[in-house]
Formats: sequence, C-alpha cells, structure tokens
Amino acid sequence: MADWHAPQGPFDIPDVPYYIPRRLKPYLFIFFVLIVQFSGGVYLAAASDMVGTTGLMQEDILMAGYASLIGLAINFAVMFRIKFRFSARIQLLVSGIVLIAANLICAHTTNVPLLVITCFIAGWFRMQATFACNSTIQLWLTPVRDMAIFFCYVYIIVDSVIQLSGIATIYTAFFSQWEYMHWIMIGLLVLMMIMVMILVKPVRGPMFIPLLGIDWIGAILWAGFMLCFTFICVYGNYFDWWEAVEIRGAALLGLACLGINLWRASFLHHPYISFQAMKNRNVIRATGIYLVFFTLIATEHVFEHSYAANILGFDEINLIDLNWYVFAGIVAGCAFTYLTFALRKWRYKAMTVIAFALAIVYLAYFYFFIDCGVEKEMLFIPLFFRGAAAVIISIVFLTSIVQSGLPFQVFPQALTINGFTGAVMGATFGPAIIGEILRHTMAKNAALLGANISGTNPDIAFATLGQLYGMVQTQALVVSMKEIYGWLLIVALASLTVILVSYSSVRPFAIFPKWSTIRRIIKHMVRTTSKSSVEKRKCMSSPGKARQ
Repeated sequence: MADWHAPQGPFDIPDVPYYIPRRLKPYLFIFFVLIVQFSGGVYLAAASDMVGTTGLMQEDILMAGYASLIGLAINFAVMFRIKFRFSARIQLLVSGIVLIAANLICAHTTNVPLLVITCFIAGWFRMQATFACNSTIQLWLTPVRDMAIFFCYVYIIVDSVIQLSGIATIYTAFFSQWEYMHWIMIGLLVLMMIMVMILVKPVRGPMFIPLLGIDWIGAILWAGFMLCFTFICVYGNYFDWWEAVEIRGAALLGLACLGINLWRASFLHHPYISFQAMKNRNVIRATGIYLVFFTLIATEHVFEHSYAANILGFDEINLIDLNWYVFAGIVAGCAFTYLTFALRKWRYKAMTVIAFALAIVYLAYFYFFIDCGVEKEMLFIPLFFRGAAAVIISIVFLTSIVQSGLPFQVFPQALTINGFTGAVMGATFGPAIIGEILRHTMAKNAALLGANISGTNPDIAFATLGQLYGMVQTQALVVSMKEIYGWLLIVALASLTVILVSYSSVRPFAIFPKWSTIRRIIKHMVRTTSKSSVEKRKCMSSPGKARQ
C-alpha cells in the first residue's frame, strides 16, 4: 500500500499555466471553493427579511434551503462520472453560470415550486464545482490519499462557510437589503469565471469516459423521495401533520418513489443506489448515529433563535453574532480531529464518545443555566461545544464509510446516502420531532401556569390581560425548554453509556485509490454497460435466436 501511494515529485496542477507559481496554485482552487460554497440558492439567515418583503412563509424558505442540500446529496453518486467526462474548467464555468442564474431567480421570485427547483439545481452544481476543485488539490492536502485528513479540510470549509454566510447575509441586510447578498455573490461568481477563463486550461484526462449507464430515472425518484420526506418534516406542524391532505399526499408520493426505486434496484445492473450500499454495516451505523445525534442537538433549530430573540431580547445583529461561537467550535473541532483522528489514528469509538460528551455538555449547560437573564457571553460554551461535536461526528462517520470495504463503483452511492441522512435528515427530522414536543409541552405548562393566576391577586390587579398572557407564554417557553433539554440530556447520557459498553478497536485507515485506478474502474463499468445494452438490442431485434 505504501508503494502504491509513493510520492512522485512536487505537487503541481497541469490545469493552471506555468507562469502561476506552483505554491499558489492550490490556493486558487480553495478561493474558487469558498466562492461556490457561499453561493447558495437562498440564504436561510435572511429568512425573516424574506418573509417580510416577499410574502413567503418561513417554511417555504426552509424548504428551498433544504432542497439545495438534497441536490448536493444526489450529486454524490455521479460526481466522479462527471469529473472524468468534463475538464475542471468546463465544470467551473457551467457551475458558475447556473449559480448566477439561481441567485437571480432566488432574489426575485415568490413562486415556491420555482424557488425549490432552482435551489435543488443550484445544490447539484455547487457540489460538482466543489468536487472539481477539491479533487484537483487532494494530493496537495494528503499525498498518501488519507481521507481522514481530506475530510478535515472539507468540513472546515463547508461548515465554516455555513456560519460565515449567515453572518455576511445579516450584515448585508442590516446595511442595505437582503437582495444585495445575491448581487454580491453574482459579482464574485463573475470574478471566478473570469479567473477560470484566464488561469485554468481545458485539460482533459487521458481517457474520455462518456456518461453512459447512469440511472437518471433512479436519480429523479430518489430526489422525489428526499423532497417528500423534507416536505413532511418542514410543513408538518403548519398543516397539522396527518390531518392535512398535503402531508398524506407527500407521504404516499414519497413511499411510491422509494418503493419503485427499491424494485428497480432488484434487477437493474447499475441502479442509482444499490442494495449493496444500503445494506452496508458502516452506512447503517452512520445513519443510526446521525439520527440520534442530530436529534439531540436539534434544539439548535427549534430553541436557540426563539430563546435569544423572544426571551433575551437579542436583535438580528446580536443573534447572528452567536455564529462566531459556533464557527470557533467548528475550527477547534476540525483541528482536534485532525491531530487525534487523522494523524494519531484514534479509534472511532473514542471519537464518537468525545462528540457525544460535547453534546452532553451543550445540553446540560442549557438545562442548568437557561433563564431570562443570561448574558450573551455566557452562550459561548454551549455553542462552541455544539459546533465542535457536530463536525467531529460528521468527519468520523464519513471516514468510516470510505473504510467500509465497498467497491469503488458502490462507494459514491454510499456517499449519497450519507449526504441525505447527515445533512438533510439531520436538519429536518430532529427539529420536526422536537418542535412538536415543544408545542405540546408548552401548551401543558401554559395551562398550569395560567391556572395559578387569580384575578384578586393585588400584585396583578393593574396588569392588563395582554401583559399577563405575555408573562405566561414567556415563563411557559422557559419551563418547556428546560424540560425538553432535561429529557434530551437523559437520552444523550443513555446513548453515551451504550457507546462506552460497546467494543470497537477499529482505527481510521481510509486510503483513497489512485485517480488512474478510479478512471480504469469507471471505464470498465461503462464498457460493461454499453456491451449489455448492445446485446439486449440484438436480442430484441432477433427474438427467434434469443429463444434458441
């Protein structure tokens, strides 16, 4: 294995002309990645401003934002095929054009289906452009192709940009209008395209691999299932869950898409996602951990904004400044994972225990200290630990999928499953559950607190009905959040106990194959697919010979 990945001289990028210093070439592609990652379809941090100016609902904007993540996840299964079909120059230019169009549409449209479709397409091309850049500099980051090291870089870029884009969006809206964020990103994308046309040559690999044998129908059906799942989680509370025909219809459509996909995977030679990927032990384990872990920290989406805005009285600037605390946690979590997991090869179990322990500190801090008089600086510890815990668990279990023993043809399909369960389900399933629990818990606590108010009490004799109602709702929200944090803390402690008593001596050894090996595998897969299609056409044209 060591000889297979032996270094072959200083790193260089043939796509970039020789007059650019060799040491600066990788940073050029990192600059492109940052621009692409900032260029989302909608900017969720500006959701309140969009609701006020466009007439859209909060759920509409969330649905569009999560559609971008679905497009990103769906792209994983074919990103290698597209890389070996088109040069990095073409991928970046086309992605830049699509992202510019997506920013223009999202800045002006109020049509929800158009917004969702636009963000889905933007997510697809954002992932492809990111992969084109990151795969170009992979050997610069880790000459031995150690994916634990590579994923530390990926997540410090991706997760940090999520926090920084929210900060940039709010400050842009504060000093001007939220639409200006789209125009700023359009300008940066135009700058990127100009730099690509000047500084990146159209270098194609030694083999031309056409886009044959891709199950595009399966891709559409999987995207339909993921969109239906997200629709139910986002709009469930608004439509009162199963009482509404919209939720029941989405459930039936999603189950139909999933059933058809599973049926097609039973006989297709190259399904979009095969049973081999779905039944892999590491993929199943990662899905289970994601569901538990991101449900535990789902209070990020349900509680934190309401608590800071309604109870602590933070304005939008103070609210978004909390992203700096999460950003610091992400940087620290990536650095810690790089030093321990990637370099020192700490076990998967040890890293999972550390991530859950950080999540427990986050939950315990809010459970014991949540109150109406918490200072802004006191929120640094829980938000810092939450950011570190989330990035640690993501890096560790994405690396475990690389180390799952799947053949390379199936590996990208496992990445699609991981992208959906880690990014989409992690952001929608847990908040839907916690939000529904909060609604019932708050109604119960508000009724109990309201029953204690007496109209003859001299302390409240001069209080207005509106003030009393506000006091009851505020206290009910604080008590309900404390109660739910307590239950989540118990679940987190139980999960940590289960992890501690389990035995695992596996250490990260996720070594990526050479790009020449990957190209050879994909070419063999395409050749096999084209040969089988030719034989099928011959059989259809001569049924008599086929029966013989």
